[in-house]
Amino acid sequence: MDEDQALAQKAAQGDRAAFAEIVERNESAVFGFLRARLAQPNDAEDMTQEVFLRFFTSRARFDTSNMLRPWLLGIARNVLREHVRKRRRRKETIWTEMCLEIESDLGNDEGTYDDVLGHLPECMESLGPSAQEAIRLKYRQDLKLSSIGEKLKRSEGAVKLLVFRARQALKNCLDRKLKSEPHG
Repeated sequence: MDEDQALAQKAAQGDRAAFAEIVERNESAVFGFLRARLAQPNDAEDMTQEVFLRFFTSRARFDTSNMLRPWLLGIARNVLREHVRKRRRRKETIWTEMCLEIESDLGNDEGTYDDVLGHLPECMESLGPSAQEAIRLKYRQDLKLSSIGEKLKRSEGAVKLLVFRARQALKNCLDRKLKSEPHG
């Protein structure tokens, strides 16, 4: 059994040091594979993390008689395929995604997607102008927080907080509207 296979076997048994070494040995190869296929380095970084997260959560299923790096690159290929599929649909679904996120924040019993969607424009109007703009840039234009920060002349951290607070305000507004509706 080669060294990578021995590490994979240890990682499968819950050895975190073995998992960390697997990441250290393979991270640049996985990142390079993804970076060569993506325009944004940040996307490659995020997806590299996703690859190792998926490896960690499925490590017990790894057949230690197989080579580790090809398996990790297979995970990377799958993550990349999912990313491409998401990007194709993203322009049409980004707003829907926000609605679904807020709906899940509300909990299953607080309303349906259609109810949330029906009240969302009014709740958006209740936000301040910078909060509205941050939400639109994030969910309609799919900009990263750093790009939103540049447009709004705020730090990335300030934008992250603004988006978080805006989502909370939307959730609270939707929660009030959904609770005030007659249940039929």
